[in-house]
Amino acid sequence: QVQLVESGGGLVQAGGSLRLSCAASGRTFSRYAMGWFRQAPGKERKFVGGIGGSGALTYYEDSVKGRFTISRDNAKNTVYLRMNSLKPEDTAVYYCAANGRNTYFRERDYDYWGQGTQVTVSS
Repeated sequence: QVQLVESGGGLVQAGGSLRLSCAASGRTFSRYAMGWFRQAPGKERKFVGGIGGSGALTYYEDSVKGRFTISRDNAKNTVYLRMNSLKPEDTAVYYCAANGRNTYFRERDYDYWGQGTQVTVSS
């Protein structure tokens, strides 16, 4: 069982930056691929980015490439999402998720989810 707790969300002006953190419980954190998803009001939850267990592989949704960076610190059981050049359309609840299949893009592949953290970007 893995428990995930996100933090770091908030209100930021367009062009600003935020770093989200996702702290995981358990001793086998490095075995899990981690993903970040987001859900805007009235819309479906969508993939933002993912990272492999070692941190060597990362994947991003096209609209965030070059602006968002995923990293992880396995010694701290934490995955991060650094978000730069934020836009109003990035406003959403951001969720981290874990899966043991080394897949990244599909919501249904993830076994564990955090509660989400709100990111609001003002124009």
